[in-house]
Amino acid sequence: MYIKNVKLKDFRNYKNLDLNFHKKVNIIIGKNAQGKTNLLESLYIMSLGKSFKTNKDIEMIKFGENYSKVKVSYSKNIEDHDLEIILGKEGKQIKIDGIKATKNSDILENMLIVIFSPEDLKIVKEEPEKRRKFIDRELCQLKPIYFKNLSIYKKILKQRNALLKQTEINDEVLSIWNCKLAEYGSKIILQRNDFIKKLNKISNEIHKNITNCKENLTIYYESNIKICENVEDQNEVFINKIRDNKKNDIFRRTTTVGPHKDDIKICVNDIDIRHYGSQGQQRTAALSLKLAEIKLIKEESNEDAVLLLDDVLSELDYERQSYLINSLGQVQLFITTTEIGQELKCNLPNGFIFFVENGIVKKLVEN
Repeated sequence: MYIKNVKLKDFRNYKNLDLNFHKKVNIIIGKNAQGKTNLLESLYIMSLGKSFKTNKDIEMIKFGENYSKVKVSYSKNIEDHDLEIILGKEGKQIKIDGIKATKNSDILENMLIVIFSPEDLKIVKEEPEKRRKFIDRELCQLKPIYFKNLSIYKKILKQRNALLKQTEINDEVLSIWNCKLAEYGSKIILQRNDFIKKLNKISNEIHKNITNCKENLTIYYESNIKICENVEDQNEVFINKIRDNKKNDIFRRTTTVGPHKDDIKICVNDIDIRHYGSQGQQRTAALSLKLAEIKLIKEESNEDAVLLLDDVLSELDYERQSYLINSLGQVQLFITTTEIGQELKCNLPNGFIFFVENGIVKKLVEN
């Protein structure tokens, strides 16, 4: 799939924008704080209905305005489609090919978009929450049922934690929340574990190619609850774990076990690089994971995802820059940067170059 056009109205620092894109490479150049990342953000929200920068939709509305609108035209399965999102101060409206969507999850599977930013290069060494978000973000795109399970799980978790904070805890009500938490938490654990197994296989091959077979990358899903073969057994193990942890949960007034506490273990040559890897190893591993993500989307959906590279080239050396670009020949790329080296520019496939200044975008020349 590829994005053909975007129309913006009062989105971030863009008053009005109507921009056509190249189906392969789109380089967006400009100084910092001019709107480069905002443009990528407007494209990204079409994949999950939310931003990669903020949890508050209202922040995407231009200052002083009541709403913002993003409309994207794209091609998928040799067919043209339109997706429109209107962000208002009281909520959002979504239209898919002109038909109003009834719920936010309707947007899933329409557009497959992967974002790669300097923050993603830190995913290996930063806190577990970042790695959980990495899993959740991609699984929600690939499996709408995962999005549903995760949304319900978070609501149940919130209710259970609210109960644990009360002075008097009703055991019968707690038991009900335990059963519901185990029901949806078990599905999430198994779906995540399956995803990580597939990602591990693909990222291992990519990492070998980047490092000339000098390093072996392996990733594991680290669950605080024993992983089972099927959802029935997983549910039983989950329930028992919650019951065993009851006193600790009451003491801490929060739920201390479940997929909301899980992590990914990332090793190079059997060494945990979160704690013992060099910055170069950590960045190469992050690059391998992102490229594996793109390939996995292709395998699962039979569609190429659109890749947004938000100022990430400046964080990579030339060798890794070249590998990244050369391995993505079939994928539509959006690259934001303050400048691009002539050597790398010459190695890029044909495309468009845009210049952004203060929310105004000008197409320069074809690359």
